[in-house]
Amino acid sequence: MSRTNFQDLLDAGVHFGHLKRKWNPKMAPYIFMEKNGIHIIDLHKTVVKIDEAANVMKQLSRGGRKILFVATKKQAKDIVAQNAQAVDMPYVTERWPGGMLTNFPTIRKAVKKMQNIDKMMEDGTFDTLAKRERLQVTRQKAKLEKNLGSIKDLTRLPSAIFVVDVQKEVNAVREANRLNIPVIAMVDTCCDPTNIDYVIPANDDAAKSIALVTEILCKAIAEGSEERKLEKEKEKDSQPAAESTEVIAGKRLRQRRERPARAKAVAEESAEETEEETSND
Repeated sequence: MSRTNFQDLLDAGVHFGHLKRKWNPKMAPYIFMEKNGIHIIDLHKTVVKIDEAANVMKQLSRGGRKILFVATKKQAKDIVAQNAQAVDMPYVTERWPGGMLTNFPTIRKAVKKMQNIDKMMEDGTFDTLAKRERLQVTRQKAKLEKNLGSIKDLTRLPSAIFVVDVQKEVNAVREANRLNIPVIAMVDTCCDPTNIDYVIPANDDAAKSIALVTEILCKAIAEGSEERKLEKEKEKDSQPAAESTEVIAGKRLRQRRERPARAKAVAEESAEETEEETSND
């Protein structure tokens, strides 16, 4: 996995924090200096933290685990949605559904309801409904699709969540903490990093900054998925060879078992021939 480029982070404005008067003292270890009343984030530490988070995501992806992306702020939602879709990961970019993690079975019921409506439309059942009922079902589907369409493939709790702006997504972080789900997050100088397992000190307001960090992490996820595919292909290739080895071993075992019987048969045949020759004489 390639190391994060310091210059790329600098060009994207990842180092710009919030105003000094809005800072959270707990972010002090990640602040490099203050300039014109604005805190500047130490990008050397950001590089280390991004690489650490990327490695965690890569390992989870390699193991076939799901990572939930959460970003409902205006400048982040489209960026996060595109990147999450590209690596086939679930995401929440609209309103965070209350109990999304802590009350996951109920959320799954709503997703199944949406999938049942899709089946109705496919098999023709939808067309048999009255006009008013069709309108109600259509509205219900649109609402469910908007809020839960991006997590329809999430059949169990995610192995980790990635958050942009922990202040805005406080409910998501709180639910993840309650269930001991690791939280990876972009944390600005005004935020509290206490409840975040993998802190990425970065500007969480600028679109360029959000895009760069998300792309780096999604690239690591893609690498993990690719390695998983290669491992599966190797397993498939090695299976026939293993089977043939087993077949050969079986044949050899049968041959060993058959040897005494063959030897006995040959001995009996030779004895019969000797008896015949003696009688002829």
